[in-house]
Amino acid sequence: MSLKADRASLAFSFKGGMLPMTVMELTSADPEHIREQLAGKLSQSPAFFQHTPVVLSVERLEEPHLALERICAVCRAHKLLPVAVRGGSDPVKQSAWALGLGWFPPQEARGRPLESVPASEPEVAEPAPVEGGASLPVGRIYRGTVRSGQQVSAQEGDLVVIGAVNAGAEVLAAGSVHVYGALRGRALAGIHGNAAAGIYCRELHAELLSVAGSYKRLEDIDPHLLGTAVEVHLSDDQLAIAALS
Repeated sequence: MSLKADRASLAFSFKGGMLPMTVMELTSADPEHIREQLAGKLSQSPAFFQHTPVVLSVERLEEPHLALERICAVCRAHKLLPVAVRGGSDPVKQSAWALGLGWFPPQEARGRPLESVPASEPEVAEPAPVEGGASLPVGRIYRGTVRSGQQVSAQEGDLVVIGAVNAGAEVLAAGSVHVYGALRGRALAGIHGNAAAGIYCRELHAELLSVAGSYKRLEDIDPHLLGTAVEVHLSDDQLAIAALS
């Protein structure tokens, strides 16, 4: 059989990827308490509750046994789709698998803040300043337009795009994302949990903005900011968007 025929006979292939995923961090194991809060959130941001896949994080709960099936039912009733559970004891893991959900181990602690690094550690050369006032090391510079269906990422440091990001395109960085043009696609900064990261662009039309897992869709963005130069960062665990002066 020819190589071409072998390829044609393949039913699927596995590929690694980085997809934006909403984490629903549970601080209560009471399904009714969760239901009440979800109902309030639904009235505030109905566009978010449109079959959005979520990972249920139970790392902050101490209960060895959860009413996981009921919690998932509450989520689905509000058009959220639980796809996996993160953290929890072995019974929680077994319950997740029994419900057809994936399971992730607890998230590792975030890196130490710069203030806690001992003075004896090697110094890092100060990077050249870039638009938006950010000072994280540049991991990758991309020149040109990021086209629909294309993904450009920087697994370490910042990503600088000297060009536009078209609708349907995606840019990701461990640090901050800088777009020296129109941002119409999706931008995800701090993909490994760096809450100090940010997003900076000259013209905002983004389909989705995310910093360290917190995100906003286009319909959640203040219309007065669309088409303007902005900076995006976390403030009290919420995504804040402000005009760049």
